[in-house]
Amino acid sequence: MTQYFAFNGDADGLCALQQLRLAQGSEGQLVTGVKRDIGLLRRVQAGPGDRVTVLDIAHEQNREDVARLLQAGATVRYFDHHFAGDLPSHPGLESYINTAANVCTSSLVNDYLSGRHHRWAIVAAFGDGLAELGQALAEQYGLLPKQIEQLQQLGLYLNYNAYGERISDLHFDPAELAEALQPFADPLDFIGSSETFATLQDGYLADMARAASLTVWREVPGATLYRLPAAPWARRVIGVLANQLLSQSPDHALALLSSNTAGGYTVSVRTPAHSPLAADAFCRHFPSGGGRKRAAGINHLPASDLMSFARAFERAYGWRADTEFI
Repeated sequence: MTQYFAFNGDADGLCALQQLRLAQGSEGQLVTGVKRDIGLLRRVQAGPGDRVTVLDIAHEQNREDVARLLQAGATVRYFDHHFAGDLPSHPGLESYINTAANVCTSSLVNDYLSGRHHRWAIVAAFGDGLAELGQALAEQYGLLPKQIEQLQQLGLYLNYNAYGERISDLHFDPAELAEALQPFADPLDFIGSSETFATLQDGYLADMARAASLTVWREVPGATLYRLPAAPWARRVIGVLANQLLSQSPDHALALLSSNTAGGYTVSVRTPAHSPLAADAFCRHFPSGGGRKRAAGINHLPASDLMSFARAFERAYGWRADTEFI
């Protein structure tokens, strides 16, 4: 039997993988990529007796490959919190999918493992921009304030590392990062003894210092848009910067657009908790769009669609919003 782990390269995917490997063994082939590379199952060739574990990538974008793997005789174990669409009814599919706004893939794995490696789930929650979930889990398991602060930092840096147009944009290939994390049952030990953590921290601080000079591109009451330059540092910060800006203005929807090498834009969208239109629902109106309720994006927005996107975003999330925006 061959075991495959297909996981998102961000904090949530990494920490979900880490929990399962610590609890059930680390043997298996790793399949991953930059955060927005979510069609990972197309790279998996599995057959009878093989098991494919899928972590933090949307079923909707992997539907055909899930069906292919099941038909080939593999079993598929699926943990995720993104919009899934219709799931197949098949005895080989084991599904743990919950799209509620207050869960992440790592918290689903934490429940599956009865809290066995809960500190990694806390790291993931903070990294995925779910501070309330991270705090709640930390209090549930009795962590001290200093420990919580350290786990929050690690989650932030792991998430930051995943953003980029290609692996060369990142400080670490997520597969290499997974191997660096694997020996550590306690993330605090990783923080205290790994040079990898220091590299991530230094890179994050340098990139965010560059981001401090960004200015608003367009703004209406309730909705703000930023344009980022075509540079690796801008591609790296787009996700964590979106989370940071939302925490500073939680009642405003945000769209960050980073110029990409294809001549268009990569888009990150964040929406307030009270928004009647979820972020993923908005982004799915555009080709290559998706995500979850409060944090979503578009992998490629053609330059010719820039202004129509901006107007649609402002109509959808401005305080005089009309959700019939398309």
